[in-house]
Amino acid sequence: MSELHKFIFDGLPVRGIVVRLTSAWTEILRRRAANTTAGAYAPAVQQMLGELLAAATLMQSNIKFEGALVMQIFGDGPVKLAVVEVQSDLSLRATATVVGAIDAGASLSDMVNRDNLGRCAITLDPGRRFPGQQPYQGVVPLCGDRGEKLERLSEVVQHYMLQSEQLDTTLVLAADDQVAAGLLIQRLPMQGAGNLAGGMRSMADEDQIGLNEHYNRIAMLAASLKRDELLGLDVDTLLRRLFWQERLTRFEALTGDAAPRFACSCSAQRVDAMLVGLGQEEAQSIIAERGEIEVACEFCGAQYRYDAIDAAQLFNPLAAGGTSSAQ
Repeated sequence: MSELHKFIFDGLPVRGIVVRLTSAWTEILRRRAANTTAGAYAPAVQQMLGELLAAATLMQSNIKFEGALVMQIFGDGPVKLAVVEVQSDLSLRATATVVGAIDAGASLSDMVNRDNLGRCAITLDPGRRFPGQQPYQGVVPLCGDRGEKLERLSEVVQHYMLQSEQLDTTLVLAADDQVAAGLLIQRLPMQGAGNLAGGMRSMADEDQIGLNEHYNRIAMLAASLKRDELLGLDVDTLLRRLFWQERLTRFEALTGDAAPRFACSCSAQRVDAMLVGLGQEEAQSIIAERGEIEVACEFCGAQYRYDAIDAAQLFNPLAAGGTSSAQ
């Protein structure tokens, strides 16, 4: 089963999170493989999307936010868009739009950043918005400060965290067709018991970027973690191997029903609303051309179909709603 573990380093301004997505990740891949139109993801796309999902889960679990955290990668390669969404209860979903073949050894740049036009967007969308409130979005390029292409997704997210939070962050990410996993190590602005309560950032905190010796030591240990170890080791073994000389306080693991899990927010009601927004004339023209309207969810694969009778009921102001069916 999928699991998430949080911990802090006793007396030091450093915290960490480990996530292992197993059942949640394989369910996403199973649904994609069952899509007879798109087919299964190529291994390189699997790795990128799995790492993106692990990173988004780590970030969502690291903040106090009620709503959805959405991460998107888009650019000028055959992967036109990769998007993952993690809710505050750690329900999650992911999808990618791919045009053309992907080589087995394709890099991040090969897939989304051929001409250095690739971007990573991270959006925080509140579950309950105040009037006029808009989602917060930050966007970073898939290149470093000198324009050099970044080939690891972990480097892209670290760059975003440094810009947005002014806190040092180390990420190790890995994914295959069975596991999507990640380790996050982050410097905190306060020491000791303050780690538990949090606190306001100050100029002194920002001046510590790259200079805190405790964080730098622990970050070096975390960066030594190999891909095979992250994918194959259980969390207890992983933490013991990496930080056996450090004193850790571990919090209750999120497993079982509390663990990250696949869930999709699509519904017939949402599709009904989308078609109403499209307009009756446009809906009728699609039915006249194709015999029915078919809407497929890119995340979970559910298909919603509307024939002429369904559409007539949908646009009838006396009807309670549409009569579409999902498969």
